[in-house]
Amino acid sequence: MRHAIALLLLLSGAPLAAKEAARPRAREAGVSVGILSPGPLNAITDVAGVRVGQVTLPRTHDVNTGVTAILPHGGNLFQDKAPAGFVAYNAFGKFMGSTQVAELGEIETPILLTNTLSVAEAAAASVEWTLAQPGNEEVRSVNAVVGETNDGMLNDIRGRHVAIADARRAIESAKPGPVEEGAVGAGTGTVAFGFKAGIGTSSRKLPSSLGGWTVGVLVQANYGGVLTISGVPVGVKLGQYDYRQQVEEKKADGSVVIVIATDAPLSDRNLRRVAERAFGGIARTGSSFSNGSGDYAIAFSTNPTVRRTAAKRNAVAAVEDLPNDRMSPLFQATIEATEEAVLNALFKAQTVEGHRGTAQALPLDKVLPMLKAGD
Repeated sequence: MRHAIALLLLLSGAPLAAKEAARPRAREAGVSVGILSPGPLNAITDVAGVRVGQVTLPRTHDVNTGVTAILPHGGNLFQDKAPAGFVAYNAFGKFMGSTQVAELGEIETPILLTNTLSVAEAAAASVEWTLAQPGNEEVRSVNAVVGETNDGMLNDIRGRHVAIADARRAIESAKPGPVEEGAVGAGTGTVAFGFKAGIGTSSRKLPSSLGGWTVGVLVQANYGGVLTISGVPVGVKLGQYDYRQQVEEKKADGSVVIVIATDAPLSDRNLRRVAERAFGGIARTGSSFSNGSGDYAIAFSTNPTVRRTAAKRNAVAAVEDLPNDRMSPLFQATIEATEEAVLNALFKAQTVEGHRGTAQALPLDKVLPMLKAGD
């Protein structure tokens, strides 16, 4: 009943504040993506052990930014590293720590997302937090993992408003359970396809016949192209898409960071393959993958059998390894969850008037009838 009321508010003449407060997720609005079922929360936190923390800076006309932190587990990440794979699909951006992830196939800190000019503060917070963990008293090197997108339209990015303390709060507040979406955390000031976007998340639970594994995705959506939902060219129908007229100043430039978690026991090599497939989901939304876009994906496994503990790192160790021939269902799950995570970011985000303009929320009162007509 709550979701039905939300849709009625959206499609009625209710005040704007009530409409925005009631904005549904894509699935709540009747938009189902793919063939696989989501987990109970339809979020990256459906993968056991994963925690998410978000800090949204006090919002003003000029400040619309924040930090999102993803932790693979609640223990000492430096001592119990998680295997990981990284892909730079189009590397016009900054992804701190990626070279060590690519080289060693593991992460040892939280994954932080923020804006382009606040990467340094986020990294400093990650280093401080890691050094302060019990058991890390002798640590002399930390590989902070930080991704970013540029929120300079809605946020006074040159002001560099994110402080080290803000990023550390995002880490320390990380918890399991539902994940807030839309204009929050690192997605507070981001825009996708010309509409207000932000943080979005989704998950897929494979049936037992396909392994029973869970895949969860979280995106920081800030890119361009021709918005497509369930195969319907929504951006074209709304008359808002990149390259509509050559004389317009619109660009498909932007970025997307995709964080993928799974409980499947995967090697870092197969986690890299999972990260690659996430861009299949981004493509389904209509991305242009343009020259000026920083498109990154990082995938990690939470399975205890593949966790790289101190004992395993100091001796020859036997680990479980899901074979290549059983990877395809995980690829499908990743594509679907990525696509739906982007839609959730767009569906949940509210209109934001910011530093250099206004990003309107996706007009669901127009979009939902289009999707219904396209069935």
